[in-house]
Amino acid sequence: MSPVLAGVLQLLALIAALALAYRPLGDYMARVYSSPRHLRVEKWIYKAIGAHPDTEMRWPAYLRGVLAFSAAGVLFLYLLQRLQGVLPGSLGFASIDPDQAFNTAASFVSNTNWQSYAGEQAMSHVVQTGGLAVQNFVSAAVGMAVAVALVRGFARSRTGELGNFWADLVRGTLRILLPISVIGALVLVACGAIQNFAGIHEVGQFLGGHQQWQGGAYASQEVIKELGTNGGGLANANSAHPFENPNGFTNLFEIFLILLIPFAITRTFGRLVGSLKQGYAILATMVTIWLGFTALMMWTEFHHGGPALELAGGAMEGKETRFGIGGSSIFAVATTLTSTGAVDAFHSSLTGFGGGLTLLGMQLGEIAPGGVGSGLYGMLIMAVIAVFLAGLMVGRTPEYLGKKIGTRQIKLAACYILITPALVLCFTAAAMALPTPPHSMTNTGAHGFSEILYAYTSGANNNGSAFAGLNADTPWFNTTIGLAMLLGRFLPMVFVLALAGSLAEQQPVPETAGTLRTEKPLFSGLLVGSIMIIAGLTYFPALALGPLAEGLAT
Repeated sequence: MSPVLAGVLQLLALIAALALAYRPLGDYMARVYSSPRHLRVEKWIYKAIGAHPDTEMRWPAYLRGVLAFSAAGVLFLYLLQRLQGVLPGSLGFASIDPDQAFNTAASFVSNTNWQSYAGEQAMSHVVQTGGLAVQNFVSAAVGMAVAVALVRGFARSRTGELGNFWADLVRGTLRILLPISVIGALVLVACGAIQNFAGIHEVGQFLGGHQQWQGGAYASQEVIKELGTNGGGLANANSAHPFENPNGFTNLFEIFLILLIPFAITRTFGRLVGSLKQGYAILATMVTIWLGFTALMMWTEFHHGGPALELAGGAMEGKETRFGIGGSSIFAVATTLTSTGAVDAFHSSLTGFGGGLTLLGMQLGEIAPGGVGSGLYGMLIMAVIAVFLAGLMVGRTPEYLGKKIGTRQIKLAACYILITPALVLCFTAAAMALPTPPHSMTNTGAHGFSEILYAYTSGANNNGSAFAGLNADTPWFNTTIGLAMLLGRFLPMVFVLALAGSLAEQQPVPETAGTLRTEKPLFSGLLVGSIMIIAGLTYFPALALGPLAEGLAT
């Protein structure tokens, strides 16, 4: 079987699996977030934290819950790392330095999971399981809660109430993420992934010295890092490590986990707003962009640019032979069009245009299908922008799902789409202008610039993947990328929840002959065009200096 055919068959199998899971999971999540019942274990949690799950919250109270919970998570995870050296089960690892502890705490709480350290050489089992793995669950649940709050803003009328953050957080964790993770971990263990708490042991000679291997709860953390679109990993090689991702089947299964909830939540959206067709329109937009990026990535990586590539069957540098070009290309697109950040190949070794696609995927805002929760609310913000543009073209007040998009709504949407590019471009410019940060670049020229642009794009968009080649474990990068991750995560949530509150207060307007039908293919096409134009105008100069210049030169 040719490598190209193998890649296409993997893609078709992935699409079939996602299609089978779409309806039952989407409907189940809609029931979870609309159910009036509380499980017994949930009642215990509410009592322990002093929450009143049936009390509705307006958007400022909902936001305070998000920020307070996340701030407590940052503080706890920071202290856990600083105290690692004196905690039991430290495996002999020292406590983490302050700048790296801040970076890691910000990373995992913001659902970014950027790592400026090698997991198997720095973090103990206590920090990995008691700190990082916990945040893999709850940071994903926070994103889902904010997305559901925005959906309620569209679905409700003449009220500013968006639900209860604590109930949404607990339900998302216990009823959705935890059950799927248990099943997924069993699948990974059955297919060869490691699951233990073994210490460090030597396994023999390696290049003249002893090689050390560390055990760990690889399978259980691997499944939630993909399912929750977290990224990161116990091993520095990430999802290319055989302990985390043993073979081609597990590779495809992990891609399935990455895309599962972000695609299925569009049906949840349709259920909650009372129109499945609206959910299908958002799904069609996401699928169009995802398939387009996947096809382009596979083409550029299979493209034979010389005798060496022809003999290898494509650009095999930096890729695992057990996954091949097809599996690595699908994984690279899935992880950068979502906020996952896991990698099964070095993105720095992708072709010039391939590296550019991973950058552009993040710069779109990671909305096709995007992160768990964040992909849906990001796409809905772009839908608001699209109906506004359509209204300008026909001279009508724009409406979406029966809600008028007025001055307040469009200002909030504009702030949302501007904050992340501002963080990426300002931090990148500062890093290139100052004398010290460029010393961390392994490469010079366009590829070196791409390393720094990728780092801040990954951080501010809460992706977490790395281009490789950049030494990010410095006080400058640990601090600035940490700030980019926190600001890139929580400032957009402020605008999302404020928009949700303003929409919930409105009285729905009836459809007329002039109302834009947002469930039709025409609107999906308009939405795709708006996304690509906005991202292109924002990032094209930076992309031209990095991956485009590199791609045209090779």
